[in-house]
Amino acid sequence: MIMAQAHLASALESLLFISGEPLSFARIAKTIGITEKETAEHIQVLAEKYASDGERGLMIIIKDRRAALATKPENAQAVEALTKSSLQEHLSKAALEVLSIVAYRAPITRAEIESIRGVNCSFTLRNLLLRDLIERQGNPDDSRGYIYLPTFRFLQSLGIRSTEGLPDYEALSEDERLKMVAEEHNSETIHR
Repeated sequence: MIMAQAHLASALESLLFISGEPLSFARIAKTIGITEKETAEHIQVLAEKYASDGERGLMIIIKDRRAALATKPENAQAVEALTKSSLQEHLSKAALEVLSIVAYRAPITRAEIESIRGVNCSFTLRNLLLRDLIERQGNPDDSRGYIYLPTFRFLQSLGIRSTEGLPDYEALSEDERLKMVAEEHNSETIHR
């Protein structure tokens, strides 16, 4: 996709926001149809714009030909308060789905999780990482990406030693509680 110059900054900002993790200049360039050199230049201009605007709560971090959107250090207290309150809340349906996918399919990449769910999972993965329910490791097959695995804390909270201790599909399909949840979901869907 070739991007008009006027929309480059907007597109770059959107890509960095939706990614949720550092994006390589190469991937950005390929996505919006410009060279890596142009990407580096436009990212630098955008980063300087963010840095010079004292009213923005965000900044762009550039390292090793990668860029990421991050909160400014002076907002750490507010961000920490929100993060703590979010961590004390129950897991959302999306978080439970992603956690289940990671538990049963690990090691798994973000792209594979998103392929299964059909939606972007960046913020959900970040939430699960902050709660120490999943961990992120470098992908041995792709040095630019990560794989996700359940943590020891996750296994400990379920009282199992490994993911092999998780119930298999047959056991789950026979679980009466799950049948009730499925029936409840089906009746809600019908009444909508």
